[in-house]
Amino acid sequence: MQNYFSFKSLDVQINNLVQPTTDFLSDLIFFTVSFLGTDLPIIVLWLILAASFFTLYLGFINVRGFKHAIDIIRGKFSDNSHPGEITHFQALTAAVSGTVGIGNIGAVAVTVSIGGPGAIFWVIIAGILGMTTKFVECTLGVKYRVVNPDGSVSGGPMYYLRDGLAKKGYPKFGKFLGTFFAISIVIGCLGIGNMFQSNQAYVQLVEVTGGQTESPLLDYGWVVGLVMSVMVGAIIIGGIKSIAKVTEKLVPFMVVLYILGSITVLFINWSLLPSAVAAIFEGAFSTQGVAGGFLGALIIGFQRAVFSNEAGLGSAAIAHSAVKTQSPITEGFVALLEPFIDTVVICTLTGLVIITCFDSQTILNGGLSGIELTSSAFESRISWSPIPLAIAAFLFAFSTMLAWAYYGTKGWTYVFGEGKVKEISFHFIFCTFIIIGSSIQLSAVLDFADALIFVMAIPNLLGLYILAPEVKQDLKRYWNDMKVHDKDYI
Repeated sequence: MQNYFSFKSLDVQINNLVQPTTDFLSDLIFFTVSFLGTDLPIIVLWLILAASFFTLYLGFINVRGFKHAIDIIRGKFSDNSHPGEITHFQALTAAVSGTVGIGNIGAVAVTVSIGGPGAIFWVIIAGILGMTTKFVECTLGVKYRVVNPDGSVSGGPMYYLRDGLAKKGYPKFGKFLGTFFAISIVIGCLGIGNMFQSNQAYVQLVEVTGGQTESPLLDYGWVVGLVMSVMVGAIIIGGIKSIAKVTEKLVPFMVVLYILGSITVLFINWSLLPSAVAAIFEGAFSTQGVAGGFLGALIIGFQRAVFSNEAGLGSAAIAHSAVKTQSPITEGFVALLEPFIDTVVICTLTGLVIITCFDSQTILNGGLSGIELTSSAFESRISWSPIPLAIAAFLFAFSTMLAWAYYGTKGWTYVFGEGKVKEISFHFIFCTFIIIGSSIQLSAVLDFADALIFVMAIPNLLGLYILAPEVKQDLKRYWNDMKVHDKDYI
């Protein structure tokens, strides 16, 4: 008699339970309209328009403010006496830990396998435009943050939606949007912040320990998830200070490790780079081909870029709100570096590695997806690369879970009130979903993560549109003060 409740059947049972819910949510949130023969998700259009608007409205601050952002994270204008919990650099690494995750390895592979090489071009454009969106939301995050009696900081979209819109004369609307966002991030973090991360980390561990036929970890995803949940739980209990202490060391290491690995592969494939770049540009503007031509590639590229860098979702503003500064604009500058690092650099490198290692037919019809495709690309040039890639994948997943645990905690305490017991209760829930994520199939995880995380963009961008004039005024005042006070006031 088969034991239905055997440990090996647990993975299958969990997946069968979750899949119907993910299918429903995905159909609801990614509602599409037909445009030029291609299904256009309304939520993706919402994000594209917002990023484009803020970039134009603020005079391409994503370009003009890049050097100044570098100066700030170098500590040029830092003062430890200012209110807050962490430095500019720690805030950046904490937020980057939430964006530089498995999506940079696995989701980019999904993007190329569906949208073709041309989707990478739109990933880059989405990253550049998203820099301005990050600037706006993180500036507002610091401006409307709340310093608690114990010195800890609570900030993010729920606060600037509630208090910023109240200042504009819309207190009820702002309170509704703030609560809606808080609930969304609590639920959404369980998808993008741990389930997808633990799932793809487990997939890579299976790959390097024998594959789908010989790995001793096969069908024991819950065990890997349990180990990761214990590690995450041990750090997040200390709050943002504990998380930042880990991420300021972990993030630079894992980013450099992955970049060096990617550059090594591209150096080996040096002769193929020109054709890869040509394929990206040709695919981006092709009227025919995969995914409905250029429009399809654009949609897929933007969708995956936002999934990776979170621009427009408001999540990173929660981490940046804890920074030590008296000038909210300074953290806006710091925040614009995130999409550049995450999307323009790392996602692009991943895409180039895949395109230079495999031909189009292999990418589109080779039967591999997600992190397995990326891993195969690295292995085709460096036989031992799956091991360091597995390490990178684990670190990416781990760091992302740390950041999103903090985001979810702040959403939870916004709804249910501050308090250590309430924080610990959410930590338990979060760690449980790490186990669930490592136990179900990629399709279920990806659909669930996409659906729940993109809904956060609805209240967040509504608030950003309303409060954008404040940011523009603050930015103008900031530049003027820089000239008058010779930067000493920051």
